[in-house]
Amino acid sequence: MLQTIQTDAAPQAIGPYSQAIKANGFVFVSGQIPIDPSTGELVQGSIVEATRQVMHNLTTIIETAGSSLDKVVKTTIYLKDLSDFEEVNKTYGEYFPAHKPARATVEVSRLPKNVRIEIDAIAVCP
Repeated sequence: MLQTIQTDAAPQAIGPYSQAIKANGFVFVSGQIPIDPSTGELVQGSIVEATRQVMHNLTTIIETAGSSLDKVVKTTIYLKDLSDFEEVNKTYGEYFPAHKPARATVEVSRLPKNVRIEIDAIAVCP
């Protein structure tokens, strides 16, 4: 059985997709970009600030689904510029101090709304 996960505490989808889908004991979270859900605006500033907003959005959706960051099994980080990797990696690591999910990081030519970072996640969900 599939369950659509939706929360107003995270950015609304900007296309024909769901914030997340819960299925067979997992939650699959769509890629999140640095949009502040309270304003609907992109977070301006450093890659660290953008990464924190993305991680906040992911956390909110994962928790709405009934899971948590310590149950994340896989993430993918999409960066517009791989030279941001070190700062993103350090900031991302703050959210996973003990538990380290599997991960891929790739450089892409462009992301929605021309942002510098997008992250998606898969978590175990009871």
